Amino acid sequence: MSKNSVPSPRSTKIFSRIGIGCSFDLNIQFAINDLPIYFPYDKIYPEQYSYMVDLKKAIDAGGHCLLEMPSGTGKTVSLLSLIVAIQMTYKEKRKLIYCSRTVPEIEKALAELRNLIEYRKRCGEKDEYLGLGLTSRKNLCINPSVNQEKWGKVVDARCRNLTASWVREKAKLYPPGEVPLCNFYEQMENDNEKHKLLIPDGVYTLEELREYGKGHEYCPYYLARRTELSKDCIVVFDEAHNIDNVCIESLSIDITKSNLDASAKSIAKLRDTIEDIKKRDSQRLLDEYNKLVEGLIMAGQEQDEDVYLSNPILPEDLSHEAVPGNIRRAEHFVAFLRRFIEYLKTRMRAQQVVAETPISFLQNCREVTLIERQPLRFDNYVRTLELSDLNDYYALHKVAAFATLVATYETGFMLILEPFENDTIPNPIFHHACLDASIAIKPVFKRFKTVVITSGTLSPLDMYPKILNFQAAVQESYSMTLTRNCFLPLAITRGSDQVAISSKFEVRNDPAVVRNFGQILVEFAKIVPDGIVAFFPSYLYMESIVAMWNDMGILNQAWKHKLIFVETPDAAETSLALENYRKACDNGRGAILLSVARGKVSEGIDFDHNYGRAVIMFGVPYQYTESRILKARLEFLRENYRIRESDFLTFDAMRHAAQCVGRVLRGKTDYGLMIFADKRFARADKRNKLPRWLNQFITDNCTNLSTDMALVTAKKFLRTMAQPFERDQLGVWSVDDDIQNGYNLIMI
Repeated sequence: MSKNSVPSPRSTKIFSRIGIGCSFDLNIQFAINDLPIYFPYDKIYPEQYSYMVDLKKAIDAGGHCLLEMPSGTGKTVSLLSLIVAIQMTYKEKRKLIYCSRTVPEIEKALAELRNLIEYRKRCGEKDEYLGLGLTSRKNLCINPSVNQEKWGKVVDARCRNLTASWVREKAKLYPPGEVPLCNFYEQMENDNEKHKLLIPDGVYTLEELREYGKGHEYCPYYLARRTELSKDCIVVFDEAHNIDNVCIESLSIDITKSNLDASAKSIAKLRDTIEDIKKRDSQRLLDEYNKLVEGLIMAGQEQDEDVYLSNPILPEDLSHEAVPGNIRRAEHFVAFLRRFIEYLKTRMRAQQVVAETPISFLQNCREVTLIERQPLRFDNYVRTLELSDLNDYYALHKVAAFATLVATYETGFMLILEPFENDTIPNPIFHHACLDASIAIKPVFKRFKTVVITSGTLSPLDMYPKILNFQAAVQESYSMTLTRNCFLPLAITRGSDQVAISSKFEVRNDPAVVRNFGQILVEFAKIVPDGIVAFFPSYLYMESIVAMWNDMGILNQAWKHKLIFVETPDAAETSLALENYRKACDNGRGAILLSVARGKVSEGIDFDHNYGRAVIMFGVPYQYTESRILKARLEFLRENYRIRESDFLTFDAMRHAAQCVGRVLRGKTDYGLMIFADKRFARADKRNKLPRWLNQFITDNCTNLSTDMALVTAKKFLRTMAQPFERDQLGVWSVDDDIQNGYNLIMI
């Protein structure tokens, strides 16, 4: 047990409640520096305790923290137990904003929170606690005229057209029903004004929030957003190993020729509509447009609320800028948009790659079209247009967002025009690429005192403060306490024929290497029960390898032992493959799932127990280094943060490799093999970038193995894991151990 995993007897104090009606539970209560903690399970791991101690340090210091917790060791319940204890103990009840990447993960966190609150109540605590899940309008909308839309962006746009402040103001000038509004939103607003809008205490899943909204005729989406986000909020980014990529994607946008063609058609429709209204009622047109621009500030403020939780596009003060004079009239605004679209079309005709800064782009735009920088910030203006056919206007919104981003940020971005696909097929794309992840997350660090970045795969931790440009008050990676090693990492560097294996570009398609990769899959399919998940660096490489395996007869050999399923870029196909993979594991047939690092399977799917007894990482999952956008980002990191290209690429590859193999272990009662199939995994510079909890079990006997040697070791491990085990082999604290060691933890 490492030092940072052992609690100090001085900081852990007894507190108990007698006769409170929870004797049927075997749960834990303890204290950290006089803060009473209720833990709703019958065991606690030392790393969970250490996690809570360090999290409390960061919150007490009012600073940010980076915490890397071993996979499957109860990170979420530890985090919630500590933060709820702080909320319930101190008068200034700080709100918790818990952010995760997928809806299922949010639902899991809400279920864990409900379990914790119910346990506290059984123990006599009279907690008044409200927990709500916040997700997109697509998942929460109950308006039947809106939620039937298939695409989330269409739902967002239609919702805004029914609830925006300027739309509601306009409705007051017309007879009831002439201007469509959302009845659920209006009912909520009316009850709010009458001080009747109160949600009963409790923890609501997304479905329960929807049902509550239906029962009271309230909009669940805006109901969840009613909570004020004060500066004292504690913000948690869970599963945040890819947080820099999420930040970059939120400020990046691609424009294609088809987008420009669709935008041009939208402009023509807008122009015709304006001309038609002009002929019938020119004063109405003027009034409508004046209301549009007057509503910009309020609309911008509404957008800003979304910005902090989802897509940080604009600086906080941009929506308060005055509307430029040259687009104050509707027809001028439309003409301005058309001129900018025509300029982009001209740029798309280039026959060679162009890379330039936003300043260079704006200067060229001004020289050619006389368009100034400030009027280009018209994303808010387009958002407030009352558009009938939203699908037709999606491209126009995209072009407006592109223009706004270009005109807003000077540094940390690059515009790259690629006229050809695969260097031969004409298919121009204009990339507005964000290179600096810190730009998007800066408002979050600035607004909130404590931001928690946590995951099972953050190593090396030093990289995140650099690329996100913040200082961490606490930065810690925890080891995993086990007396029974429930996972076995193996680095296979060569095949049975002693040929070195690697996904390195020079040898990745060598028949001997491909054959040895296939032999690893076949041999482990023979000895591993139930499910095996195999990962490749990319879809393209996986397709190439699988095709060669088929020609070599390797797939036929593997099929004799397990069924084979393949992840594809299509979400529906992948979901079907996953469903059938699980069925094959459940019925005893066993299965192999061929997947891709950075894909859906590697990021959000757990393969616990029989669904994943082995994970094989074929090759090191480096990014495609010929990407012009990646090259631009690497150059930016080198020049601005002094991060060498090789260091960042290795860091990125190893965090994704760790994320992939970590899918096999979802708890200490689980077990599985973690196989790194590439000679480069034996090198210290690669292994040192793996998480501490994983690295602690990589020994010299587990590295630089041939396929035959790895099989011998794996067989021994699987035989051991098949034996019954005792509870004390999990690395938990029991009552007797606590008393013997002088720890004042008690169970009730």
